[in-house]
Amino acid sequence: MKLPLSWLKDYTNIDGISPAEFDAAMTMSGSKVECVDYLGAEINNVVTGKILSVEKHPDSDHLVICQIDAGQGEPVQIVTGAPNVTENSIGEICPVCLHKSTLPGGVKITRGKLRGVMSNGMMCSFQELGLEHGCVPYACDNGILFLPQDTPIGVDIKGVLGLDEYVADFEITSNRPDCLSIIGLARETAATFQRPFVVKDPEVKGCGDDIANYVSVQVNEPTLCPRYSAKIVKNIKIEPSPAWLRERLFAAGVRPINNIVDITNYVMLEYGQPMHAFDYACLSDGKIVVRRPKPGESIQTLDGQDRAITPEMLAICDGSKPVAIAGVMGGANSEITENTKTVVFESACFHGATIRITAKTLGMRTEASGRFEKGLDPSLTMPALLRACELIEELGAGEVIDGVVDACAADLTSKTLPFEPEKINALLGTNLPAQTQAEMLERLEFQVQGNTVTIPSFRIDIARMCDLAEEVARMFGYDNIPVRLYAGDTTQGGLSARQQLERAAANVCLSAGFDESMSHSFISPKFYDAINLPADDVRRISTTILNPLGEDFSVMRTTVLPSMLDSLSHNHAHRNPTASLYELGTIYTPVIKDGKADAEQLPQEEKILTLGSYGRLSFFQFKGVIEAICRELNIKNVSFTADTENPSYHPGRCAKVFAGDTLLGVFGTAHPIIAKKYGFSTDVLAAELRMEALAACADPVKLYQPLPKFPASTRDIAVLVDDSVPAAAMQQAIEEAVGAILENTRLFDVYKGKGIPEGKKSVAYSMSLRAADRTLKDEECDQAMQQAITALEKGFGAVLRS
Repeated sequence: MKLPLSWLKDYTNIDGISPAEFDAAMTMSGSKVECVDYLGAEINNVVTGKILSVEKHPDSDHLVICQIDAGQGEPVQIVTGAPNVTENSIGEICPVCLHKSTLPGGVKITRGKLRGVMSNGMMCSFQELGLEHGCVPYACDNGILFLPQDTPIGVDIKGVLGLDEYVADFEITSNRPDCLSIIGLARETAATFQRPFVVKDPEVKGCGDDIANYVSVQVNEPTLCPRYSAKIVKNIKIEPSPAWLRERLFAAGVRPINNIVDITNYVMLEYGQPMHAFDYACLSDGKIVVRRPKPGESIQTLDGQDRAITPEMLAICDGSKPVAIAGVMGGANSEITENTKTVVFESACFHGATIRITAKTLGMRTEASGRFEKGLDPSLTMPALLRACELIEELGAGEVIDGVVDACAADLTSKTLPFEPEKINALLGTNLPAQTQAEMLERLEFQVQGNTVTIPSFRIDIARMCDLAEEVARMFGYDNIPVRLYAGDTTQGGLSARQQLERAAANVCLSAGFDESMSHSFISPKFYDAINLPADDVRRISTTILNPLGEDFSVMRTTVLPSMLDSLSHNHAHRNPTASLYELGTIYTPVIKDGKADAEQLPQEEKILTLGSYGRLSFFQFKGVIEAICRELNIKNVSFTADTENPSYHPGRCAKVFAGDTLLGVFGTAHPIIAKKYGFSTDVLAAELRMEALAACADPVKLYQPLPKFPASTRDIAVLVDDSVPAAAMQQAIEEAVGAILENTRLFDVYKGKGIPEGKKSVAYSMSLRAADRTLKDEECDQAMQQAITALEKGFGAVLRS
């Protein structure tokens, strides 16, 4: 909303307030000012001048030499090629750019020679001053701007054309449609600076006659049109508006057109009430009917477009046809033209949601619809209508017929709320007396009587005590509210146990050289093909998005693996030799009904810790990262079981991760076919760990273990076993056989090659033996070694290497 600051002076006194002070104070009182611009900021050293003489240029057919009185004492010589500057132009007054002047767009004017003749400046067109033709309707479209003959000479052009104006650009929130008006912002200004605020009641003299002889109004949809007011003006004179009105409209960002259209726009800006004018001659039977459109009806709007209107919308019709789309735009069949003699002025209030839906459906959001859709005050229609008629009489644009048609089904009773100053103070943390609070509210035109506050009709956003408290707060000044802690217990900040666990797992990944990645939760169904999911795999049943961005983002993922492989592939395609990534991503498992995702129920959301790596880690190093995560989360009894059935992983390099009997996830080398699909020629490692399972198995209590007092004895054991025997199973057998004195077991070598029979492998473990209460004897250590060897021989057919 653009507000010319000079317009405020019609309603309140802003003398002594600089634009910067206005900006700061209004923003702090709740009316956010985006910026305050000076219209003529780029225009400098441009004055009015009178043409004294015009002579032909001696060396050009289209240039002329002018002597101009610009109030500088001596005449200023200017050479121009403007087609409207001739000998008949002597005596005309025009804008003159003197030496070292500037124009909008960064244009700089200096003296120079044109075909050998000195030109000490330039005469301007209205386009060069940043104006539109509607601002200066008397101007030539292609030539110098000639000003009215009573224009003073040698004065700054900004003052002559209304460009010496500061304009504040407000960001108006959707709950304050009253501030989409000059009067609304003037009210806020007066309250902010504690200045008087006065709005004069419009005075319409009338010319006699009776409106009942001309028009009748029938509202068939009072819920969609709670109030419809209309007046008639006859003997209309279509002509340009006076300069003051054109300048105000231009400063407010509205293009001046003619006096009738300008009046409706002026009132819309002034009161915030959109208006429309119909050509009375185009209304059949003198009827106005507010109804829903009939199926198949259409209308050509003022922009020349034929538009189909539906029964879900609201139309303004005459006795037979639609003449306007209510609250959006008028129809071409009732447009004001040069032949119009009688005009019907409409001032109505429409249901905001209906106008919003209509404008969006038709793709034609207008200034009027933007105001109506926010919800307007029904009591505003009559003052705005009378103001328009007052301007008609003031400008001599027509004769206002006595009487008004006012179809009102709206409840105009003022709302009230209890006045609770103690609660307001408690909410704000202030200690303002009740009288002070009442005075602040009354500055905003609330009425406080005893324990009751009467809400002004234009404040549709006030519904409860906290709304009143906000009004008190912004009038008191947010920066004046003391900073203090809440009384009583407050919520202690910090991370939840689940957040701490997720952060701990992420820190392990970071420490292991993994970078965090993030991917979209919605994917393409083709992603499931990329990771070889069978056609009957339940993970292919996904929640479908109703309004997807495209097929590539059409379903909610049930696995993060394809997203991780896609991220790794992106790095590989950009020639990164290695990459290690992790993601804490969410999967969405739908409720399945009749073999499909149940659209009536929300999917189950679960976080998955997904890791991926290529070019840097071996299979066992990657396994070590998973063990480190489990160790950091204090998960006990972690074991790994080979998984040969997972279609996404290499059947010989994939393992499930367990904590006791709880499945934590899976990891391994991506299946070679999948790696090839993603453009890899090397092994790609991936892991999928369920955060729910990790959290369930994590032990938050870590017990302190004192440093041992007695030394440990270390024994190594190396055996030959079949190549298919899992090393982890053998380690578990050693731990069970040796018992309490076994402090830890570490696999340190697996060898196949020279000296090892075909189909066999050498597996070597290091055992650390220690007792908490004594130093172990050699006999005890030898016995432990024998127990381990016996367990391996019986359980796996192992043979001790010599």
